[in-house]
Amino acid sequence: MALDTDQTTPAAARHVVLLVATRKGAWLYHSDAARGSWRADGPHFLGHIISHLKLDPRDGRTLLAAAKTGHLGPTIFRSTDFGGSWKEAAKPPAFAAAAAGATGEAGRAVDHTFWLTPGPGAEPGVWYAGTSPQGLFRSEDGGVSWAPFSRVNDDAQYRQWMGTVQDGTPDGPKLHSIIVDPRDPAHLYIAMSGGGVHESTDGGTSFHPLIDGLEVVEGFDRSNVSFHDPHCLRMAPSRPDRLYQQNHCGIYRLDRPATTWQRIGRNMPAEVGDIGFPLVVHPRDADTAWVLPMDGSTVWPRTSPGGKPAVYATRNGGDSWKRLDAGLPPGEAWWTVKRQAMTADALDPVGLYFGTTSGELWASRDEGRNWDCIARHLPEIYAVEAAELAA
Repeated sequence: MALDTDQTTPAAARHVVLLVATRKGAWLYHSDAARGSWRADGPHFLGHIISHLKLDPRDGRTLLAAAKTGHLGPTIFRSTDFGGSWKEAAKPPAFAAAAAGATGEAGRAVDHTFWLTPGPGAEPGVWYAGTSPQGLFRSEDGGVSWAPFSRVNDDAQYRQWMGTVQDGTPDGPKLHSIIVDPRDPAHLYIAMSGGGVHESTDGGTSFHPLIDGLEVVEGFDRSNVSFHDPHCLRMAPSRPDRLYQQNHCGIYRLDRPATTWQRIGRNMPAEVGDIGFPLVVHPRDADTAWVLPMDGSTVWPRTSPGGKPAVYATRNGGDSWKRLDAGLPPGEAWWTVKRQAMTADALDPVGLYFGTTSGELWASRDEGRNWDCIARHLPEIYAVEAAELAA
């Protein structure tokens, strides 16, 4: 199968494949041309933790899987035949060895690779990876071998901002949301939970924080980068100067060259709030985005608010939001959606997809207006990606 890059090809000539990463393996779900029925391929890596499964859009057949296995530990698997066969990376992401006589955390070990991002078309072999604890890595040979990238991993100031492995999210602190500006491969964004949002304009030689306007948990100093916990950072595909963020403390938008984030989540219904993990931006309309909020009460239960899940959409850059829940459970659905587990295709109308912590995979063929459950009883879903292939 080859990736359809001809923008004149009718939508009916393409089909969507959902790449589903879970706590116990990975699945590929192939749609028909109408996105009305789905065929499962899997499990792949049954029993292994798969944090992210990503297609290389530059060739349409290479898949990378970020895995944590019982016997190999954290590693990357690579397939060049769309999952027909897999081979482990010759050199997975790993921190540099501690220098002789070093003390403290100098000898950090990768617990798992969390995020995978392919490089731009002009750099066909380049991939980026974010790990837990926070680390940034790069491959220049299609994911076969990886090396620490940039100053982020070992710079004393960044290490302080990262905190310790005991801090942050329940399954470990992580570097995520690696974004490469499609107009300039030297322009990068990353986010760290915890540790804030950072930007590089020199190909990763240096990074600087981008946290103005972001709130932190009450009682903490927002000027201290270590207290910032971005959950998901997204660039608008049709307007790369627009960034959206789902944060531990709300939903935000930033229009460059401005450097101060605006909390657009204040416009969400007060009874729902603006706390959650995933955020998806429309592929052709930078004003349209979707979120899936969770209960953000004082003690986070990490479930849908009131057990009544819904997607919320904005069509005006966050000035207003609309609840979209047709087909979703009307009650007693006590799950949530992780930061990588919601995605969109690029067809017209846009298809939206998300996977839940209870192992359900949901799909909408009409930009969230109506929802169908296309798979149940999977392991806890960690990530969902959409790929479009020629029929």
